[in-house]
Amino acid sequence: MLYALIAIGALLLCLIVTVIIRTLLFKPKEKTVADESEISFDTDACISRLCSLVKCKTVSYKDPSLEDDREFQKLIDMLPSLYPNVFDKCTFFMFPDRGLLFKWEGRSHESPAVMMAHYDVVPVNEDQWDKPAFEAIIEDGVIWGRGTLDTKVTFNGILSAAEHLIGEGFTPENDIYFAFSGGEEINGLGAVHIVDFFEKNGIKLAFVVDEGGAVVENVFPGVKEPCGLIGIAEKGMMNVKYTAKSQGGHASAPKPGSPLVALSRAVTSIEDHPFKSHITPPVAKLFDSLGRHSTFLYRMIFANLWLFSPVLDLICKKSGGELNALMRTTVAFTQSSGSFAANVIPPEAAVISNIRLNPADNMEKALKYLKKTVDNEKVEITVLDGMNPSRISRTDCPEYEKVAMAVSSTWGGCITAPYLMVQCSDSRHYGRISDRVYRFSAMDLTSEERATIHGNNERIRKETALRSVEFYIRLMSQC
Repeated sequence: MLYALIAIGALLLCLIVTVIIRTLLFKPKEKTVADESEISFDTDACISRLCSLVKCKTVSYKDPSLEDDREFQKLIDMLPSLYPNVFDKCTFFMFPDRGLLFKWEGRSHESPAVMMAHYDVVPVNEDQWDKPAFEAIIEDGVIWGRGTLDTKVTFNGILSAAEHLIGEGFTPENDIYFAFSGGEEINGLGAVHIVDFFEKNGIKLAFVVDEGGAVVENVFPGVKEPCGLIGIAEKGMMNVKYTAKSQGGHASAPKPGSPLVALSRAVTSIEDHPFKSHITPPVAKLFDSLGRHSTFLYRMIFANLWLFSPVLDLICKKSGGELNALMRTTVAFTQSSGSFAANVIPPEAAVISNIRLNPADNMEKALKYLKKTVDNEKVEITVLDGMNPSRISRTDCPEYEKVAMAVSSTWGGCITAPYLMVQCSDSRHYGRISDRVYRFSAMDLTSEERATIHGNNERIRKETALRSVEFYIRLMSQC
């Protein structure tokens, strides 16, 4: 017995020493070397251009009859006057479904790059805005308006950077394409047509940059420094409908197990049994990058995930939010319907959930898990629409380093790290022709600013909009 206790104590001591040593060795890697040279350009012109774009009410809807084609055309028609150097130097293509493409020819055609944005925006409830949503009012150094963040700022950042560089007489080493969609918010086909163009013409892309991560603070446990998060993959998405039926009837004599009760149990069961967590390659790289900058306790967890992954999983389940979304497929119940009257048992009731698929899952596996978890033949579960997770892009290549360099140089040597984007974007379509698709919205954003994306009072600081231009100048200079 004594020998057994000694052996157990020795093993425990060995485990503790191993954990501490691994934690102490889990030190920050060398930051990406930043280019500290100053970038100067016409800042007033850049802000003026962004305001002109925001004033176009390019709101996209699933129902095309609700869209105002004149507003989309107004934006397209003003581009030659906003960016005359671009139109003078670049070849301009238009594709169906509001796809726009510019080709800036470089000295070589061997390693072309693509820089993306979309110019459609989500609808606005103007009654709940403090400032008009489409007047681009500037007040206290802030530009108000729908699309200032998502993503007319990057649309303008890309074209203003090119406008500046062309005006300076710069010619890129390789071709650069500027690809824009007018239907990203509704999963339109504009970006698909552009990818088809690249594929049919045998154009092999060096890398692609689209919206995604940003420079943020206080989003990773124990890390206070600004972090430039570069998405190397994005989660999939599926909308799922849960339907329960009955004979209906008067509410004065209800039978047990009405449709709403069955659906409530289904919703509760799914909520109580979240999808299994997975530390996928993008998340593992994020933990390895940012975990090294965290406090000792969190460094201990991230340096020893072989031991502490259940602890991390428990933290994620309890806290929810962004960290939890990185680790697993998430389910958000968003819509419901039932009876047309308060005193009538519904003959049919339904609930809809929006599901974001972890790269380790797919639509088929997720549907199977939901049916198993609900385990009720009276609840019909059907997929309304969706898409599987994107291809995972490489980070062990010069192209990723170019993006990281531009991020670090623009935002004062901030920490850069790969991550998993939990939203969907047009860049997923490029996965069939490239394994170097990077998702970075060229902005530094506070949590308050991020909350206005797709919400009320969307706005951007002028300095943030100008940093976007600087980022693309630095990136294009490396192409």
